[in-house]
Amino acid sequence: MAAPVPQMLTANRLVDGDVLYWKGGEWVLALKDGDVFADPKAADAALAAAQKSVAGNAVVNPYLFDVKTDAKGIHPVKEREIIRAAGPTVRFDLGKQAGQKTENRIQESEANNRPRGPFKSPPYEI
Repeated sequence: MAAPVPQMLTANRLVDGDVLYWKGGEWVLALKDGDVFADPKAADAALAAAQKSVAGNAVVNPYLFDVKTDAKGIHPVKEREIIRAAGPTVRFDLGKQAGQKTENRIQESEANNRPRGPFKSPPYEI
């Protein structure tokens, strides 16, 4: 019999769709911070406990997925989870994968009373 594959628990936050990972009875944003379950019974117990978050309208669709772990960290096995962990499939200077740089640009834009994007509205006449 093959050894069980380690798993993690994930869901999406209902309010904004962010990908979340289970850690000790709560949800965290980073894959690296989530719990890895080597024991299938512990993984199933976490999935059952996560149903309270569904009932409370905090998250949707919690499920378990396979991972590999090594000295460099946690690595999702399937492409879907690799993409979800990396963030939205947009340019790397946008979205959550841009990190603090994006938040700083938004704050600076608001402080200077400028629009958020690199675009200008075309002149529309009615």
